[in-house]
Amino acid sequence: MNKEIRIYTKTGDDGTTGLIGGTRVKKYDSRLEAYGTIDELNSCIGVVRSFEIDPHTQSVLTTIQEILFVIGAHLASDASAGMIKEQLPCKDEDIEMLEKEMDQMFTVLPRLNSFILPSGSPEGAYCHVARTVCRRAERRIVELAESVEINNNLIKFINRLSDYLFVLSRKLSTDRNIPETLWIPKKND
Repeated sequence: MNKEIRIYTKTGDDGTTGLIGGTRVKKYDSRLEAYGTIDELNSCIGVVRSFEIDPHTQSVLTTIQEILFVIGAHLASDASAGMIKEQLPCKDEDIEMLEKEMDQMFTVLPRLNSFILPSGSPEGAYCHVARTVCRRAERRIVELAESVEINNNLIKFINRLSDYLFVLSRKLSTDRNIPETLWIPKKND
């Protein structure tokens, strides 16, 4: 019989946490900022999945969450965690999947000739929240990449994912016939 994992360990009570591989770092370490933001992003996508959306999108979002889980483990690993570090956090096919999904959505979306305000259907609006968290994750990862080696596909995937979430927000609102709110700059009188 497998032993149940305990949630609390008390090892972080001193303000540090353990990386995969055993190194202990402060809880404000840039590595934790990076993988913590990926975890937050994954949770945001989970909220989008909690809405009644089409099965294809549900499947794509589940795949994205699985990739994000691997990315989080990759970012949470120190140099001695060889097996995890050797596993690619995301492949070219993962990036291509996001691009193909966007291309498919573009075929049914109205042309966009203006900036839009984050809004729309509840699920579409929450995609905007996920998109902004994704952009923050990207900034944290790029910052971390200045001090540790980060697989370039990981950065590309996160960059493309924010684009995908933007397009998905539009698609989900369109599916519910909820118009987008265009941003119209105020004219100076």
